[in-house]
Amino acid sequence: MTRWAALPRAINAGKPLKMADLRAFLEAEGMRDVQTLLASGNAVFDCDEDAAAIEARLAARARAVLSLDTDWFVRSHAELAAIRAADPFPEATAVRPAKVHVLFFHATVAMPALVHDGPERMQAIGRELFIDFIEGIGDSKLPAAMARAKLPPSTGRNWNTLVKLVAATA
Repeated sequence: MTRWAALPRAINAGKPLKMADLRAFLEAEGMRDVQTLLASGNAVFDCDEDAAAIEARLAARARAVLSLDTDWFVRSHAELAAIRAADPFPEATAVRPAKVHVLFFHATVAMPALVHDGPERMQAIGRELFIDFIEGIGDSKLPAAMARAKLPPSTGRNWNTLVKLVAATA
């Protein structure tokens, strides 16, 4: 039995879903020991399936049952712990963890060729893209540049949330 974290894209940032409804949905889909974290759709659960099967099933069933059309990104505790250990910006995560974000993709991500004039630093490692929003995401021009670059679907979490997910899946 594997402990998984589900990171659906844009929940409560354009796609409303109550966490009680998310827990009930996941339990109805056979996930065990379901817990939600924060109000962003982050959930952890136990399941015997592999990540790709879980992602596909949750995407299809969420459309059918919840009328929710979104991408689902699923990572195991081992994967989340490895992402945390791969931190390319340790000085930033130590002093301003809310400004370091991790974008989760379904496949290995190549470093995007983005044209922007901001101070942000980026590092692609495997299926994740780490971004240090040095001055914060609010005034950053990077999200608009990323939208213009038409990257594949992803979902992002800040470093504080990543740390909570690692602990919750342990």
